[in-house]
Amino acid sequence: MTAIGAIIGLILSILLIIKKVHPFYSLILGALAGGLLGTVSLPDTVRIMIEGIKDITPAVIRILTAGVLSGVLIITGAAESISNHIIKFLGEKYVYLALALSAMLLCTTGVFIDVAIITVAPIALLTGRNLGIHPSKLLLIMIGGGKCGNIISPNPNTIIAAENFGADLYSVMVANLIPAIIGLIVTVTMIVKIFPDKKYPVKRITLVQTEESVSLPSFGASIIGPVVTILLLALRPLAGLSIDPLIALPVGGIIGIICMRKISLLKESLEYGLSKMSVIAVLLIGTGAIAGIIKHSSLKDYMISGLAQTPFGEYLIAPLSGALMSAATASTTAGATIASSSFSSIIVALGVSAVWGAAMINSGATVLDHLPHGSFFHATGGSMEVGFKERMKLIPYETLIGTILATLTTFTYIVLEVLMK
Repeated sequence: MTAIGAIIGLILSILLIIKKVHPFYSLILGALAGGLLGTVSLPDTVRIMIEGIKDITPAVIRILTAGVLSGVLIITGAAESISNHIIKFLGEKYVYLALALSAMLLCTTGVFIDVAIITVAPIALLTGRNLGIHPSKLLLIMIGGGKCGNIISPNPNTIIAAENFGADLYSVMVANLIPAIIGLIVTVTMIVKIFPDKKYPVKRITLVQTEESVSLPSFGASIIGPVVTILLLALRPLAGLSIDPLIALPVGGIIGIICMRKISLLKESLEYGLSKMSVIAVLLIGTGAIAGIIKHSSLKDYMISGLAQTPFGEYLIAPLSGALMSAATASTTAGATIASSSFSSIIVALGVSAVWGAAMINSGATVLDHLPHGSFFHATGGSMEVGFKERMKLIPYETLIGTILATLTTFTYIVLEVLMK
């Protein structure tokens, strides 16, 4: 299949998404057009699309079960309790670290990055009023922390990247641990300083403790579910006992809700988690279809030949493909899905290990996942009362944070896996 067909298909998908056509239909139509314009017959185009969807089916099932843990954390108030504890512990003096760390830890526990930011947003707005910090700056800090947490989390983007590479999920999460920590430090130091300060009136407000906030579970109980999940996933590399994410994620959620003594909220948590993950699952079907088209096209060959002319070119295809696909879809999950489905076999054939290939694509998918044709852009801006123009001004800084993370992951791989051999 010609590369031009795949490129036109991607462009068509982007244009349709920008025009507010549902991403699933946009991606399906883009895949169909890409195949036909790539000189493939209609029956073969449909067959290739279905093959692409089949490739991601195991990951879709795991992602749906991940909704148990995510739903429990949100519905029980565990996510809110974790963020409140961190912010209260660090205090106003370290407000940037507190907000970034809150978003990072919530994402690390398996909460979607947009949900994590929406969860922390109320207290961030209150803190901004008290200290005279503009909401756009606080939003940027939380996005930076969320991106750092997203690359070390059992979230859909990490699950799908690990699945497509046949890599252990826990190992992929750990591979990005150093880049995530350094990225957090850079966010709360360098990004804070280069982002322009804007006048914002100080208005001291005392947070009134409501019955709802009093009933939140303790920090210790709230963190049990995620800890159990991570420990179960860690059994494979540490003890040789393989616990699939299909089991580890829901078990962590159920144990967590029992320890929080909120078992009565289990049904509601399951429904909430499934509703959130179903949206992702539908999106993944569309991304699987267009990933099949890209995989069967010569687009990847052109990318490889172009990168071969640059130093360490063979190591750049993973983060670069993640970045490009995240730009096309304005989604970390969709970007990681298309990139890992389309390029995993080639990346491994070039000598990159499955774990690091998945890790580099995962971090690369954070580079441009915040563009305006995606829901993340609007959901996060709305949660912090940041208008469209102000939200647009954050894009260069968000891109810088994602680029730093992708660069750190690639550099870590080169140092640990290449230079030390």
